[in-house]
Amino acid sequence: MTQTNRRLYLIRKLLHEQPQYAGMQIPADEAGQTRLLRSLFNIRMPHPASEEFLQIQDAYLQEETRRKGITRLADLKPIQEGIYLWQGDITTLQCDAIVNAANSQMLGCFVPCHGCIDNAIHTFAGVQLRLECARIMAQQQEEEPTGRAKITKAYNLPCRYILHTVGPIIHGAVTKTDRQLLADCYRSCLELAESYHLNHVAFCCISTGEFHFPNEAAAQIAVQTVQDYQREHPHGLEVIFNVFKKIDYEIYKQLLR
Repeated sequence: MTQTNRRLYLIRKLLHEQPQYAGMQIPADEAGQTRLLRSLFNIRMPHPASEEFLQIQDAYLQEETRRKGITRLADLKPIQEGIYLWQGDITTLQCDAIVNAANSQMLGCFVPCHGCIDNAIHTFAGVQLRLECARIMAQQQEEEPTGRAKITKAYNLPCRYILHTVGPIIHGAVTKTDRQLLADCYRSCLELAESYHLNHVAFCCISTGEFHFPNEAAAQIAVQTVQDYQREHPHGLEVIFNVFKKIDYEIYKQLLR
């Protein structure tokens, strides 16, 4: 089955699940089909899927990631002992775990093709991730508190695990509590990773972007918390600070020099 065949199969199956879209016309071009498929992944509720669907979805997503190019930790050079700085797409990073900046529902982003990291991670991991998150939240029976962390499989991503953490949302000036909660996110992820005997973790820029934490202040907290943790736990976790925007790369580069 070609990648086009897989994409069309998945679109048709997902449209069939949504009766309100029964008459929707599938775009003829690859870009339009890709955007439609991502949108359908994003809005799909956490329902079980058939074994055939999962096999075709997995083959499709793994091929998409292969085409984007996988970055391995061995390809990177540390900027400090035990710390790396890398600008790129975190869904293509092969390491023990990546960190997802989740929301309190912990089910991923339901906005079609939204630009947040939560959307990207759930899209390219596959529908299994939302199902696992839904099981965790059903057991928890309450929204995920800010500053804690949960771990899931990574499914079709090249990493082994995903660490999900909910950062503080900023309304107005950043408070002392906001700073502490953001530091808690980093420490919770590090502690969880160590409890699973992981060797390396890639952090995104938690709470920046949609949650409006100022980039430089967030980076300062991230670097300080990681460095403190590594001093307290020598010969432990290696950390990759993953950034997507040039402005964040420059901020982290200055802080880590």
